[in-house]
Amino acid sequence: MTTIIERIAALKPEEPFFSFEFFPPKTDSGVQNLVARLRRMAQLNPLFVNITWGAGGSTVSKSLDLATLCTSELGLTTCLHLTCTNMEKNIIDEALTKAKQHGIRNILALRGDPPRGVEYWTPPESQEFLYAVDLVRYIRQEYGDYFCIGVAAYPEGYADGSNPEAQDPKIDLPYLIEKTAAGADFIMTQLFFDTDKFLAFEKMLREHESGIFETIPIIPGLLPINTFQSFIRTAKLSHAHIPDSVLEKLNSVPSTDDEQVKQVGVEILVEMIDRIYNETDHRVRGFHFYTLNLERSVALILDKSNVVKTPLRLKLVSQTTEKKIEKPASIESVLSDGVKDVKITEKFAVAVPASEVSMTSEASWDDFPNGRWGDPRSPAYGEIDGYGITLHVPPKKALELWGSPETTADISELFVQYLKGILPVLPWSEEEGLSPETKLIEADLIRLNTLGLWTVASQPAVNGVRSDDKIFGWGPRNGYVFQKALIEFFVPESIWFTLKEKLQIGDSVSYYAGNSRGDFFSNMNANDVNAVTWGVFPNREVVQPTIIEEQSFKAWSEEAFAVWKEWQRLYPRASKTSNLINTIHESYFLVSIVHHDYVNTNALWNFLQL
Repeated sequence: MTTIIERIAALKPEEPFFSFEFFPPKTDSGVQNLVARLRRMAQLNPLFVNITWGAGGSTVSKSLDLATLCTSELGLTTCLHLTCTNMEKNIIDEALTKAKQHGIRNILALRGDPPRGVEYWTPPESQEFLYAVDLVRYIRQEYGDYFCIGVAAYPEGYADGSNPEAQDPKIDLPYLIEKTAAGADFIMTQLFFDTDKFLAFEKMLREHESGIFETIPIIPGLLPINTFQSFIRTAKLSHAHIPDSVLEKLNSVPSTDDEQVKQVGVEILVEMIDRIYNETDHRVRGFHFYTLNLERSVALILDKSNVVKTPLRLKLVSQTTEKKIEKPASIESVLSDGVKDVKITEKFAVAVPASEVSMTSEASWDDFPNGRWGDPRSPAYGEIDGYGITLHVPPKKALELWGSPETTADISELFVQYLKGILPVLPWSEEEGLSPETKLIEADLIRLNTLGLWTVASQPAVNGVRSDDKIFGWGPRNGYVFQKALIEFFVPESIWFTLKEKLQIGDSVSYYAGNSRGDFFSNMNANDVNAVTWGVFPNREVVQPTIIEEQSFKAWSEEAFAVWKEWQRLYPRASKTSNLINTIHESYFLVSIVHHDYVNTNALWNFLQL
């Protein structure tokens, strides 16, 4: 297989290109559907694809399997992410060995998550891989020029969680120089929405007195905007500045109308690409899309952009045969004004825009919000940010917020303070505050948390509110949305078995329960699927963006209990707080309950009168 640099060199001078990034989904069904998605998106002809690597090598086997599939089965030039912080040398060696065995010749060398506390972090063997530059040097030393190596850059500066105010690309510059000098072949940036800041960053690099960045490819990382909520969340997680002009465009449409938000998002990205390509005098001609494993927005951007417009798929039709061929980009000009077909010899070619290549029902069925409370069958279900299991706040701030609880009553008080808005974040949440819908059931949640049922997720019942509703709305206009009441909480083993008896009576509720030891209970069959959020919209099938089933619960349960261990690591071993959290991790259950009577908004909360 060729390398990314070889593929870029084979392009015509100033010819634009694009690439995609994917992550391994958490569930088996998500992986299967991602494979189908990859086959469709391969038709858009990306120059290469990136496969992410979970923090600490948490997705090592899935990442390698996915990268191998892209290379061997789809024939795509593939770049494997590789992080080195908190990583054993044998894992890195194994990953590089297997990558070479399977013809993967491109590595994006990353530091990965920095240690969250000296107390529990042990540097890898001989402290060889503390920073990305160490990984770049090691790969060059062991493999010479076999691997094409990319490194990360931050147009707005790296945001250190302990000191985000110090975010400045000039501070990072010496480290980027060091990584590039160590053998990097290309630079790929963190996502951004402020085009001015990227242009200033690119100019700073190109004009650096060392000349080290004069010709190296600098590839901007772009995030398609799928929903307003996910856009705000991701920008916040990555510390990306949102210009007023971008917010104004997004605020021109209802934030709950995902279709309109997506269309405006396409316009924003198309404008960014156009500006970057032209205002850098075509020095920047590659554009990397953080797809989040979704395809429709990317396809629309490629269809609308004059810079990275994918060559039209042309279907040659004759009386006896039908086949697809590729034609050069110049054919687009013939068809760009709405011409439906063009004569080629004695046959006719019908233009199929890039957006239509992947806008079938199979491609867009999971367009609506995904994540923890999404559809576990979706390729987009799971970890979308690559951060792995984290507390979402740096250790110093975590200790300031949560102190050193020594009893379960102390833990209960933290949960109650969060519900009351006194605490901005808990280990299982992000600094976004409670959603408006959670406020509606605040009293019920406070009661349960006071009793020692520590809630990590919930939603009230909704029986047909308009899709533009300020609290519950989502999806296209003129629709109606519904949802069943749901709650999820950690609970002591003794209370769980008392509650289990109540849950077994009747058929008004469905539940899943499990602990860190692998014990699992449910009143549902293994293949049952429970829709808990759905919408009915004009001119389309019923949309079910949120379902609960066994596979997704088990995947989330494993992650939820791992957060307890992350919290525990903030404290000295054998301390009262460390022992308390360890006991909770070992003995508590995580329970998920859905009440099916969504017409009665009090049904679930009356049921949980313990």
